[in-house]
Amino acid sequence: MRFPGKTVTMRDGREAVLHAPRVQDAEELLAYLKDTAAETEFVLRTPEECTMTVEDELRFIERINDSPNDMMVVCSVDGEVAGNCQISFMTKRKVMHRAVVAIALRQRYWGLGIGTALMTELISAARERGSSQIELEFVEGNVRARALYEKLGFRMAGMRSNAYRLSDGAMRHEYIMVKEL
Repeated sequence: MRFPGKTVTMRDGREAVLHAPRVQDAEELLAYLKDTAAETEFVLRTPEECTMTVEDELRFIERINDSPNDMMVVCSVDGEVAGNCQISFMTKRKVMHRAVVAIALRQRYWGLGIGTALMTELISAARERGSSQIELEFVEGNVRARALYEKLGFRMAGMRSNAYRLSDGAMRHEYIMVKEL
């Protein structure tokens, strides 16, 4: 699914462009992945695990834009990728009422309203698709993400104990949240 595009105004007055991933974004998206992996331990990858090539990223962009069951939204500010989010719709009959979402932002763009704008687009896409439930996961200690999700109507639904092992060896739980539409 290809996101049609939209411009939003951030809390600091600048404009952010929400769009589907584009071929010309490939290198910047790879840099963004490494940056977000280095800035926080609340994302799944470490910087060293961001090993995709530009060709890999181009194939991924093509696949996600052509998929009938997945959609990615990229947020660009002044030509730089500030963040992105993704929704995946389940396709098996017994679970096709559900969708799974994920989001990440570069740290310098935290607190500007981008997370709310991106998540709002995913919620809207889920409603349009006829989903009745959206699900997400976040890592213990990510209080900013939890506050965003709760503000948007997500509620706690479960926990996976010791799901993440941080670089210092500390273990963190992963929490599951659900929003009913």
